[in-house]
Amino acid sequence: MWLDKRYHSLDYELKKVFGTKVIKLSVDGGFTCPTRDGFKGYGGCIFCSSRGSGEFSGDRALPIKSQLKNQISLLKEKWPEAKYIVYFQNFSNTYADIKTLKEKYDEALEFDNVVGLAIATRGDCLDEDVIKLLKTYNEKTFLWVEIGLQSIHKHSEEFIRRGYGLEAFDRAISALNQNNIRTVTHLILNLPNETKKHYIETLNYLVEKQIWGIKLHMLHILKNTDLESYYKIHPFDIMDADAYISLICDLISIIPEEIVIHRLTGDGSKEDLIAPLWSANKRYILNGINKELAKRNLTQGCNL
Repeated sequence: MWLDKRYHSLDYELKKVFGTKVIKLSVDGGFTCPTRDGFKGYGGCIFCSSRGSGEFSGDRALPIKSQLKNQISLLKEKWPEAKYIVYFQNFSNTYADIKTLKEKYDEALEFDNVVGLAIATRGDCLDEDVIKLLKTYNEKTFLWVEIGLQSIHKHSEEFIRRGYGLEAFDRAISALNQNNIRTVTHLILNLPNETKKHYIETLNYLVEKQIWGIKLHMLHILKNTDLESYYKIHPFDIMDADAYISLICDLISIIPEEIVIHRLTGDGSKEDLIAPLWSANKRYILNGINKELAKRNLTQGCNL
């Protein structure tokens, strides 16, 4: 149904739209977060590294064009005809004044063969002026906005120190949808005190919000994060690889076919990864998911 996959992957969707290979290039736009700069707190989300969950993005000391040039030079030989989507990944990439945002986004779009923008942010960093700006980019390029909700549950919101409630997320998603801007939401699995029931509740909630895409990934415990300190004092059970693969297959089967699956597993920096160590082998996990889907004869949305 989706070429060689049993789910609606981002790779499939982008090939369908652009007719060629499209590669996402992660850049660091030099932003921060309201839970880091003192506006709402310090330290950021409990799991967040000093890179703002962008371990594989470019060097923030470099201009965006230089970050893009460095990455494309490594990819050009393998994919000479590829197009690119610039992914503003680190921290909250709508958390600045409008002039700064416009300068950053424009610099990315000026680069050859860039056909779109992906902007990661928070539900409380999408006010009316930002939405108006994003609308202008949505009218001239392929745009999606990612919101790191992670869970709809209050105890998890407080545990991860997200710094905003479900109401802010609802307002942001509603405003983006009203302006036909594609939305992608992150869902973290294996948060302490969450079970399969909680994940399904979050997933169903997101489906009701008419999201365009979703990212599913494990909770990573990384060195030099507040989560590392917490885990040392309050160790909690970590899913093994087989349990994770099985859970992902269960969730895929209840995701509507039209929703684009952007990620099924994450891969934190191997040097900094404390747990789960199996998540460092991304290819093994993805192959395991594909095999398990085939073994159980599951496809995206088949159990709805």
